[in-house]
Amino acid sequence: MKVGIINITGYAGSELARILYRHPEVEITSVTGRSAAGQQLNEVFPHLTAMNMAIEPELSGSLDMVFSALPHKASAEACIPVLEQGVKVVDISADFRLKQADEYTEWYGVDHPDPTYLEEAVYGLPELHRDDVTNSRLVANPGCYPTSAILGLAPAVAGKIITQDIIIDSKSGVSGGGRSLTMTNHFSEVNENVFAYALKGHRHLPEITQELAPLTEKSLNLTFLTHLIPMTRGILSSCYATLIEPGNWTGDEGQEKILDLYRDYYADDPFVRVVSTPPQTKQTLGNNLCLIHPSIDERTGRLIVISCLDNLVKGAAGQAVQNMNLMCGFPEETGLEALAVYP
Repeated sequence: MKVGIINITGYAGSELARILYRHPEVEITSVTGRSAAGQQLNEVFPHLTAMNMAIEPELSGSLDMVFSALPHKASAEACIPVLEQGVKVVDISADFRLKQADEYTEWYGVDHPDPTYLEEAVYGLPELHRDDVTNSRLVANPGCYPTSAILGLAPAVAGKIITQDIIIDSKSGVSGGGRSLTMTNHFSEVNENVFAYALKGHRHLPEITQELAPLTEKSLNLTFLTHLIPMTRGILSSCYATLIEPGNWTGDEGQEKILDLYRDYYADDPFVRVVSTPPQTKQTLGNNLCLIHPSIDERTGRLIVISCLDNLVKGAAGQAVQNMNLMCGFPEETGLEALAVYP
């Protein structure tokens, strides 16, 4: 199957190339880059030397699948002509994630290039939408923060064991901000420093709300706070919610019950692991797993869920390949079997 990557020169695009290079059903035949057109791929990314490709200004040749790793708005503008040619698309940007055009404008500050595609696009979280992804030609790859938060909370929300008030406290490595240099990802600003940002509302919040809301009849009241921490990769989300009946979740039996609830919910999902101890970001480095640990705080009657993943793999490129596998009829795990890199 012939595949193209739009904007291979970003972190998500280069990670797509790394993963797809080992995919037994894929041949990458065309890649583009806004700032590096005309250069050889190995000049920009020496670790991709084995691919021996030129970066083009536009996609070329006949393609069966296209991934776009452009920023929002630019990505939709690039994807729509590809869709019109009958080629399947996985978009890693935010352009097709939200179903309401006015909500997209509110959070991203621009009008959507063609809102008619918002209804057709499938939110590409296979753990919630596997059948829809399988039958789709346009998949909106979820954001990295929402992937960790939604997967961490979905079993509890669907199981109706928590109240509507939920706090999500997430921390991300610097690569989540992209490859372009800004003051907030400058080494001297990030090193030995941790800071919160987007306190008035992160643009990933409507994604999380959109995907969790259908799992319950309640109107969810979500607080979502993000932090940048001095590491390259990884997201760790700590999620807190009050249990509706805390007396049902006491002692060792209560802890086993919550683990069983989560394990049953994700029993058929190859890339979610419910673990018995709090996971660490290094345990997901370079692979497509989301590790989740639910726990009961008996003192406060709260559920605490720790969820972590690699923001460039399960939070971006790996999940995009997972979606491609479903869209094209390949086994879901194909090309994504790599273990985490440790230490």
